[in-house]
Amino acid sequence: MTAPPDYAVTLEWEDGRTADLSVAGDETVLAAAEREGLGLPFGCLTGACATCTGQVVAGDLVHRREPRALKPRHLDAEYVLLCIAVPRSDCRVRVGAAIQRELVANPWK
Repeated sequence: MTAPPDYAVTLEWEDGRTADLSVAGDETVLAAAEREGLGLPFGCLTGACATCTGQVVAGDLVHRREPRALKPRHLDAEYVLLCIAVPRSDCRVRVGAAIQRELVANPWK
């Protein structure tokens, strides 16, 4: 059996920082980021809470299981849950706490 290929994933934060990761084809983006010591927000690790939401800028990420925390309109807008998302090509992904705020209205505003 052949191992899935590794992909180059570039993470992009709102403040302009970027980080390049090598992500194995069967590894989640969040797991690769944790392996490299990058601090991405996460909560449930099952695709239910959306704390780890990112947005694909280029490339292809797929979810290992149903992303229960994302609505169809979020998926149409290329949002992904990094705790269950694995790459299928080299990618660029917007990350950080600000991305989740784009999905959830803040009742305190």
